[in-house]
Amino acid sequence: MPHLFISECDGALYDTRKPNWAANPLRPNYSHHHRKMDSLADVKATIRAGQFAFPGGYQLFFVADDGGAICFQCARKEFRQIAWSWLNKCRDGWRVQACDVNYDDTDLSCANCNQSIPSAY
Repeated sequence: MPHLFISECDGALYDTRKPNWAANPLRPNYSHHHRKMDSLADVKATIRAGQFAFPGGYQLFFVADDGGAICFQCARKEFRQIAWSWLNKCRDGWRVQACDVNYDDTDLSCANCNQSIPSAY
């Protein structure tokens, strides 16, 4: 929809048809990387923001409640399971707690699909 605008500065979604649209975001937390997940909305916003950090372009991954790594592809594919774990306050390895960059672990892989998560260095 051409009237919707996602700001790269604050990650908010705006409806440009409204008067004074820049002062009133439609959804303030729409597409933004969150290092610590405080809500399911933070998880959704981080998935929407994409798997690469800005600046730097480092590949990101999610950290589950059991310490396992979840790649962005699995987070998108298994979002229903992540949402269910959040909504039911379940500690089953799907409740995403954080998002981070793999700086130096050359053996890090996704706990779901076993795909390698590349190291930044």
